[in-house]
Amino acid sequence: MALTLKEMVALLDQELQPGLFKDYCPNGIQVDASDTSGASIKKIVTGVTACQALIDKAVELQADAILVHHGYFWRGEDAVITGIKRKRIETLLANNISLVAYHLPLDAHPVFGNNAELARLMGWDTVGGLEPSAKLPVGNWGTTGKKMSLEELSQDITGKLGREPLVISGGDHLVKTIAWCTGAAQSMIDKALSLGADAFVSGEISESTVHFARENGIHYISAGHHATERYGVQALARWLHEETGIEHEFVDIDSPV
Repeated sequence: MALTLKEMVALLDQELQPGLFKDYCPNGIQVDASDTSGASIKKIVTGVTACQALIDKAVELQADAILVHHGYFWRGEDAVITGIKRKRIETLLANNISLVAYHLPLDAHPVFGNNAELARLMGWDTVGGLEPSAKLPVGNWGTTGKKMSLEELSQDITGKLGREPLVISGGDHLVKTIAWCTGAAQSMIDKALSLGADAFVSGEISESTVHFARENGIHYISAGHHATERYGVQALARWLHEETGIEHEFVDIDSPV
């Protein structure tokens, strides 16, 4: 199925429902580099963040568009297009590569989302959302399938994500009920606690997270922002390929954060 950029994004919007979210950035088309002839999108490159290294790889791979989780134009940032922002956008336009990004909608999707994919990878059973009243909650809670020590959980995460997490112990209790939210969601640890979770897993950590975990008796695991969010965009691209035949290639530009 041959699709133009706008047709491809309309299909993605229909699946991800970005209108349901109050996000920190625009979702969907962020940079339209397609020409006026309405040429079809034949190949996309996917990645976590639309950094210059990813754009350069997309140029090398002759992609028509880039699909990412972290794009541009974040709320509160300087709107002036200078420096690295200018270079990134200039490279996209010069090579007719459009940029498409989905932030919270990709975190929350129950099948292709970052949190759904993290649970699938780890073998966790999802019971519900961290925010039970939300139609599409960002973050989930469930069970590990068997009781595990904090060390066993940490080793499992290390093996499956390919990086050693930062672990804060909330006591000597085992982990059975677990909550998680990928990326920079460490502030949602209070929601995990209110749901009775033995441990909460996210990507990043703040200084206050350490004391909250210790004083409230809940384990906290910082497994990496990038490491926890590599999987949603890949799952979405596989679905898009099955629906349309558009080729895709994931490029992992590693980040230690």
